[in-house]
Amino acid sequence: MENDVSAAAIADTEKRLRYIAGVIKQNGRKILNNYPITSPQFVALQWLMEEGDLTIGELSNKISLAFSTTTDLVDRMERNELVERVRDLNDRRVVRIHVLERGNRIIHEVIRKRQDYLGKVLTNFSLEETEMLNKLLTFLYKEMKLVNEK
Repeated sequence: MENDVSAAAIADTEKRLRYIAGVIKQNGRKILNNYPITSPQFVALQWLMEEGDLTIGELSNKISLAFSTTTDLVDRMERNELVERVRDLNDRRVVRIHVLERGNRIIHEVIRKRQDYLGKVLTNFSLEETEMLNKLLTFLYKEMKLVNEK
């Protein structure tokens, strides 16, 4: 089935998404200024919270950073008592990164503040508009994943 979306509509959608991503990133940085973590550490902690304990290699793939950069990132997070390295129970050669209570608490606080911000943004949206936005964003995300898998 051929898509009838015009090049102008695609360009406009890309532009809007880029602007939205920029605003979200800027607001996220403001929130992180009140916490002892950097933006890359926040991203890493989010992946660890969602996926569970990961190896450095798995984490570096998730956050799109070089293995050595991810190792340095984890070293700093470990020094700040956000994560710890633990040996895999099934294979002692494998070391996984585990989120500690402090990291867990910080991530939950930051995400709550990000959600509070989004709640303020959506104040003038109706319930139906909010539900439709969520539905469309979910659909967009699924389609992006499908295209990336090809």
